[in-house]
Parts: sequence; C-alpha cells; structure tokens
Amino acid sequence: MTTIQIYDARQNRVVTVENIEKPDAEWKKLLTKQQYEITTRMGTEAPGSCPFTEVHGPGIFRCVRCDTDLFRSSTKFESGTGWPSFYEPVSLLNVVERPDNSLGMARTEVLCARCGSHLGHVFDDGPPPTGKRYCMNGFALKFGPEGDL
Repeated sequence: MTTIQIYDARQNRVVTVENIEKPDAEWKKLLTKQQYEITTRMGTEAPGSCPFTEVHGPGIFRCVRCDTDLFRSSTKFESGTGWPSFYEPVSLLNVVERPDNSLGMARTEVLCARCGSHLGHVFDDGPPPTGKRYCMNGFALKFGPEGDL
C-alpha cells in the first residue's frame, strides 16, 4: 500500500496514513446506495436534500468512506445552491483537485486525498478570505461535533 500525508484535526498535526483502496463491489457493500453513487460513480444529490443544511455547531466534516478530516464547520457558509459549501478545506493535503469536463462544463472536481471519494466541485465565487466555494455533496460527508475531536 502507498502512504500519504494528511492533516488530522484531532491530533492537530500532519500524519502519515495508508491510502484506502477498495474495489467498487466492496464500496457498494459498505455504503448506502446514495453514498455509493455519489462517492464512487461521481453522482450528485438533489439540491436541498443534504442532511447537513442545518448543521452550524462546531465540528469537522469528514469523508464518509475513510473518515479523513475535510472541512471545519467554521468555514461553512450559505451559498444558496442547496449544497453544503465551505470556503476552505481543513488542509490542502486532505483533498485533491482535478479538472472535470463532464456534462459539457469545465469544472474542478474535489476528491478525498486518502480514498479518492468524489466529494463535489470547487468554484472561484466564494466569500473572503479565500474566494473559493467548495460545493460538496452532503452524502459524501459525515459530521463530527467538536466534542468528538
């Protein structure tokens, strides 16, 4: 297995971890149908269907597939799109950005650096201080309240 470095918010430091690679059939067994379609097949949920719309308390949004820390709730903002939006990830070590020209659009896809889970897309129309809008699929995330850190 290969290893990568990610930022672990619970330990407040960069750690070396093994990449998580599983065949599609195994992800299908481990995830709900909606989680599988989004994270493994690059699907998207309907706007406004995310279970995290009303989550505003302190904590960390993590990858539903591998539990990697992705976004702090303090960076979440209301974008009006119907999807959870953040202006920056916990660390750029924890996400991978790559061009996505599917559906006749030029976008930047965001994936979990550890397991390759499709999370959503990032756009350059977010608020200060970064000007970024990480528009994520809520079903690709899970939330851990601050007390769980």
